[in-house]
Amino acid sequence: MISCTSPLRAAYGWQRDGGMAPYMLAEEKDCVLLPDELTYTDGAQVACGFGTVYEALEKVGISGNDAVLVVGLGPVGLATLMLAKAMGAEKLIGVDVALERCAIARDKNLADHVFVSGPDTLKKIGELTHGSGCERAIDCSGHTSGRQLAIRATRKWGKIAMVGEGGTVEFNPSPDIIHEQKTIYGSWVTSIWLMEEIVERLVRWNIHPEDLVTHRFTLDKAADAYALMNEGKCGKVAVVFDEEIR
Repeated sequence: MISCTSPLRAAYGWQRDGGMAPYMLAEEKDCVLLPDELTYTDGAQVACGFGTVYEALEKVGISGNDAVLVVGLGPVGLATLMLAKAMGAEKLIGVDVALERCAIARDKNLADHVFVSGPDTLKKIGELTHGSGCERAIDCSGHTSGRQLAIRATRKWGKIAMVGEGGTVEFNPSPDIIHEQKTIYGSWVTSIWLMEEIVERLVRWNIHPEDLVTHRFTLDKAADAYALMNEGKCGKVAVVFDEEIR
């Protein structure tokens, strides 16, 4: 559906109303079975959060050979760290401009090293990788400075995925990517079949997207949830039914 070019294309919560309503009419073919081991809050993050990340990580490939850099530690960046760790990454490095989001990554033990972005961040990453850089980098910041860091902190022949929406990026093609044979991927959301795959993997790896939720709001407080999220200092914000408030 995401890459569909039909004029009749209609995504849930976008062209189709009801994304923030108590109930929503969905077509059976679009439903993904939620395993008993996962909660509704786990499942709610599969499509646009964890599914988005899983798609990108599958494109660049993650293994025990890889040091992985994640730039931007909002909910999508935190999900990237969680999945890359489960996929066997040898070293995980997280970077964000917000001290609060760096603290979340540390407190949840999602990365081996977490840095508040600064003028010496690229140097620090180089030191952690013995001067080589990271095999894989994922930009979830959507900001030119974050994207530049992701590109320049990637080693020769490395791969970069750009996931964060919006913004721009400026870099020097010859030294930054051409001479070092780097590959940049764009990755946008995911497909139904990969959502079905990731729910199976979440159970197998015993990881829960719900663990990234730092705040919960009932539907009548959705405006407060959006306002908090817009501050850019929290983890995942969930809009839930009354019985899920904690």
